[in-house]
Amino acid sequence: MAFLTMRQDFRAPEWGPASTAEIYATALEQFRWADSNGFDFAVLSEHHGVDDGWLPAPLTLAAIVIGATERIPVLVSAALAPLHDPVRMAEQIAVIDLASGGGRLWVVLGAGYRHEEFEMADVVMGRRGKLVEEYARVMLDAWTGEPFEWRGRTITVTPKPLTEPHPMLLIGGGSEPAARRAARLGLGMMPMNSDPQVAAWYEDEAAKTGFTDGFVMTPSGPTFVYVADDPERAWSEIGPYLLYEAQTYASFQTSGQTSTPMVAADTVADLRASPQYLVGTPDEIVAKFESLDAASALTFHPLAGGLPPDLSWPSLELFAADVLGRIRPAQ
Repeated sequence: MAFLTMRQDFRAPEWGPASTAEIYATALEQFRWADSNGFDFAVLSEHHGVDDGWLPAPLTLAAIVIGATERIPVLVSAALAPLHDPVRMAEQIAVIDLASGGGRLWVVLGAGYRHEEFEMADVVMGRRGKLVEEYARVMLDAWTGEPFEWRGRTITVTPKPLTEPHPMLLIGGGSEPAARRAARLGLGMMPMNSDPQVAAWYEDEAAKTGFTDGFVMTPSGPTFVYVADDPERAWSEIGPYLLYEAQTYASFQTSGQTSTPMVAADTVADLRASPQYLVGTPDEIVAKFESLDAASALTFHPLAGGLPPDLSWPSLELFAADVLGRIRPAQ
């Protein structure tokens, strides 16, 4: 059975009617809604210095979401490791893991790709891959609770996380170095695209190192879902926000980079032609869900591009009323 996920990035463009405070309050309320309706993951991401306020502190927000919900795991996809101190990250993740009862925080370590963010952090962008590998090893050492040496100093991180052998840590990316890095580290991988070659590189490196417990979570399925009795009317209302979201996200991508959520769109019609955007009736959403394999997901991004709360809630309410019981009957 395919996953149900909800993603929020907390963006509030100045031209939109919803304030940043309204977006934050609504996003948290919608995560609580997702939790109570059996969604499988709440998803957060990270960017810095974006003028619409894209969430820059995903671990802080992950703790808030976990505290506000009962059971839904929070997936940070991705935390931009080179921009942070890995010891501080390890401490934060350990505390969240303990306070949540263990297992509810999943973190994908990404290398990052926006030059502006590396300049803000005073980090050399050309070292990002090596830093991801170095910092992941620091975090894994830190979670043992034992003293270890790093960059000429002795470090001990306490308390130990609850989850054994350590909280869920994955490596992101979409390149051969990223895939081989994940396998070398003995970690799972969540690529940023669905290129099958990425999994092949991962499996090859895992075989070389003798790592037998690896896995690759390849993204698939629509990354924006909206349920409406009248899809044409819905597109006319939400289209400008989705186009803004798609165009700004595409502008972040570097040359030659591919990302599953990215859609090159000049018009709303381009979005409508993309499989990444699914705006449909309850029957159409059910049909799409039933066509997905077990590793795929329907991803709801209800406040995409600063979508106003009064336009985002009707989709969720209709999904709960006319779709959810048909795709996941009560046990």
